[in-house]
Amino acid sequence: MDRKQIADRIVDWVKRYKYVFIIVVAGVLLMLLPSSTSKDDTKKETVTVSTEKTMEVRLTEALSQIRGAGRVQVMLTEAAGAETIYKTNEHISAGTDNSTTQKDTVTVTDENRAENGLITQVIPPRYQGALIVCQGADDPLVRLAITEAVASLTGLKTDKITIVRMK
Repeated sequence: MDRKQIADRIVDWVKRYKYVFIIVVAGVLLMLLPSSTSKDDTKKETVTVSTEKTMEVRLTEALSQIRGAGRVQVMLTEAAGAETIYKTNEHISAGTDNSTTQKDTVTVTDENRAENGLITQVIPPRYQGALIVCQGADDPLVRLAITEAVASLTGLKTDKITIVRMK
Protein backbone atom coordinates (compact mmCIF):
# COMPACT_ATOMS: atom_id res chain seq x y z
CA MET A 1 0.00 0.00 0.00
CA ASP A 2 1.21 3.42 -0.79
CA ARG A 3 1.00 6.52 1.36
CA LYS A 4 -2.07 7.91 -0.44
CA GLN A 5 -4.15 4.82 0.33
CA ILE A 6 -3.08 4.85 3.97
CA ALA A 7 -3.95 8.54 4.26
CA ASP A 8 -7.36 7.91 2.64
CA ARG A 9 -8.11 5.09 5.10
CA ILE A 10 -7.15 7.27 8.08
CA VAL A 11 -9.38 10.11 6.78
CA ASP A 12 -12.28 7.67 6.30
CA TRP A 13 -11.76 6.27 9.81
CA VAL A 14 -11.67 9.76 11.35
CA LYS A 15 -14.86 10.76 9.47
CA ARG A 16 -16.63 7.63 10.63
CA TYR A 17 -15.58 7.84 14.31
CA LYS A 18 -15.19 11.60 14.79
CA TYR A 19 -17.93 11.89 17.43
CA VAL A 20 -16.50 9.05 19.48
CA PHE A 21 -13.08 10.65 19.24
CA ILE A 22 -14.47 14.05 20.39
CA ILE A 23 -16.22 12.44 23.37
CA VAL A 24 -13.07 10.55 24.42
CA VAL A 25 -10.93 13.69 24.19
CA ALA A 26 -13.51 15.70 26.18
CA GLY A 27 -13.61 12.99 28.86
CA VAL A 28 -9.84 12.96 29.20
CA LEU A 29 -9.78 16.77 29.48
CA LEU A 30 -12.47 16.72 32.18
CA MET A 31 -10.53 14.14 34.17
CA LEU A 32 -7.39 16.30 33.99
CA LEU A 33 -9.18 19.39 35.34
CA PRO A 34 -8.65 19.95 39.08
CA SER A 35 -11.58 19.17 41.31
CA SER A 36 -13.36 21.91 43.25
CA THR A 37 -12.06 20.64 46.60
CA SER A 38 -8.51 21.63 47.41
CA LYS A 39 -6.00 19.40 49.12
CA ASP A 40 -6.44 21.40 52.32
CA ASP A 41 -10.14 20.53 52.42
CA THR A 42 -9.46 16.82 52.20
CA LYS A 43 -6.93 16.99 55.03
CA LYS A 44 -9.03 19.12 57.36
CA GLU A 45 -9.63 17.69 60.78
CA THR A 46 -13.09 17.40 62.17
CA VAL A 47 -13.39 19.14 65.49
CA THR A 48 -16.25 18.03 67.66
CA VAL A 49 -17.49 20.72 69.97
CA SER A 50 -19.42 19.60 72.99
CA THR A 51 -23.06 20.63 72.87
CA GLU A 52 -22.80 21.40 76.57
CA LYS A 53 -19.97 23.90 76.04
CA THR A 54 -21.74 25.48 73.07
CA MET A 55 -24.89 25.92 75.12
CA GLU A 56 -22.90 27.38 78.01
CA VAL A 57 -21.29 29.94 75.71
CA ARG A 58 -24.59 30.88 74.12
CA LEU A 59 -26.27 31.19 77.52
CA THR A 60 -23.40 33.31 78.85
CA GLU A 61 -23.73 35.69 75.91
CA ALA A 62 -27.50 35.92 76.23
CA LEU A 63 -27.59 36.33 80.02
CA SER A 64 -24.91 39.02 80.01
CA GLN A 65 -27.31 41.13 77.93
CA ILE A 66 -29.88 41.23 80.74
CA ARG A 67 -29.98 44.66 82.38
CA GLY A 68 -28.22 44.59 85.73
CA ALA A 69 -26.70 41.12 85.28
CA GLY A 70 -23.14 42.36 84.69
CA ARG A 71 -20.52 39.69 83.99
CA VAL A 72 -21.98 36.19 83.78
CA GLN A 73 -20.56 32.67 83.92
CA VAL A 74 -22.67 29.60 83.20
CA MET A 75 -22.12 25.95 84.12
CA LEU A 76 -24.49 23.24 82.91
CA THR A 77 -24.55 19.58 83.88
CA GLU A 78 -26.06 17.06 81.51
CA ALA A 79 -28.33 14.24 82.60
CA ALA A 80 -28.01 12.65 79.15
CA GLY A 81 -25.95 13.76 76.17
CA ALA A 82 -27.21 14.49 72.69
CA GLU A 83 -28.56 11.45 70.88
CA THR A 84 -28.31 10.86 67.14
CA ILE A 85 -30.86 8.62 65.44
CA TYR A 86 -29.82 7.05 62.15
CA LYS A 87 -32.04 5.82 59.30
CA THR A 88 -32.29 2.03 59.25
CA ASN A 89 -33.63 -0.53 56.80
CA GLU A 90 -35.43 -3.48 58.31
CA HIS A 91 -35.35 -6.86 56.59
CA ILE A 92 -37.78 -9.52 57.81
CA SER A 93 -37.32 -13.09 56.64
CA ALA A 94 -40.05 -15.51 57.55
CA GLY A 95 -39.42 -19.21 57.71
CA THR A 96 -41.78 -22.07 58.41
CA ASP A 97 -41.02 -22.17 62.14
CA ASN A 98 -39.54 -18.75 62.88
CA SER A 99 -38.91 -15.30 61.49
CA THR A 100 -35.80 -13.16 61.81
CA THR A 101 -35.48 -9.42 61.66
CA GLN A 102 -32.30 -7.70 60.53
CA LYS A 103 -31.74 -3.95 60.80
CA ASP A 104 -29.08 -2.20 58.71
CA THR A 105 -28.04 1.43 59.06
CA VAL A 106 -28.35 3.42 55.83
CA THR A 107 -25.00 4.94 54.91
CA VAL A 108 -24.09 7.75 52.54
CA THR A 109 -20.70 8.38 50.97
CA ASP A 110 -19.25 11.89 50.87
CA GLU A 111 -16.80 13.39 48.36
CA ASN A 112 -13.85 11.89 50.26
CA ARG A 113 -15.40 8.41 49.99
CA ALA A 114 -16.03 8.28 53.72
CA GLU A 115 -19.19 6.46 54.73
CA ASN A 116 -21.45 8.04 57.33
CA GLY A 117 -24.82 7.02 58.65
CA LEU A 118 -27.85 8.90 57.34
CA ILE A 119 -29.07 11.02 60.26
CA THR A 120 -32.83 11.28 60.65
CA GLN A 121 -32.99 13.09 63.98
CA VAL A 122 -30.71 14.65 66.59
CA ILE A 123 -32.20 14.80 70.06
CA PRO A 124 -30.60 17.60 72.11
CA PRO A 125 -29.11 16.83 75.52
CA ARG A 126 -31.19 16.83 78.70
CA TYR A 127 -29.80 18.99 81.45
CA GLN A 128 -29.65 18.09 85.12
CA GLY A 129 -28.88 21.50 86.58
CA ALA A 130 -27.46 24.96 85.98
CA LEU A 131 -25.21 27.22 88.01
CA ILE A 132 -25.19 30.89 87.07
CA VAL A 133 -22.56 33.18 88.61
CA CYS A 134 -23.17 36.86 87.93
CA GLN A 135 -22.42 40.27 89.35
CA GLY A 136 -26.07 41.33 89.64
CA ALA A 137 -27.33 38.29 91.54
CA ASP A 138 -28.35 40.44 94.54
CA ASP A 139 -31.20 42.07 92.59
CA PRO A 140 -34.38 39.93 92.73
CA LEU A 141 -35.56 41.16 89.32
CA VAL A 142 -32.27 40.12 87.73
CA ARG A 143 -32.46 36.71 89.45
CA LEU A 144 -36.02 36.23 88.16
CA ALA A 145 -35.10 37.24 84.61
CA ILE A 146 -32.09 34.92 84.57
CA THR A 147 -34.07 32.03 86.06
CA GLU A 148 -36.84 32.38 83.49
CA ALA A 149 -34.35 32.69 80.62
CA VAL A 150 -32.36 29.62 81.65
CA ALA A 151 -35.52 27.60 82.28
CA SER A 152 -36.95 28.42 78.86
CA LEU A 153 -33.70 27.74 76.99
CA THR A 154 -32.67 24.52 78.75
CA GLY A 155 -36.00 23.02 79.77
CA LEU A 156 -34.90 22.90 83.41
CA LYS A 157 -37.33 23.48 86.25
CA THR A 158 -36.61 26.58 88.29
CA ASP A 159 -35.59 24.54 91.34
CA LYS A 160 -32.68 23.10 89.31
CA ILE A 161 -31.24 26.57 88.55
CA THR A 162 -28.91 28.19 91.08
CA ILE A 163 -27.87 31.83 90.79
CA VAL A 164 -25.06 33.18 92.96
CA ARG A 165 -23.26 36.51 93.21
CA MET A 166 -19.84 36.88 91.61
CA LYS A 167 -17.05 38.12 93.89
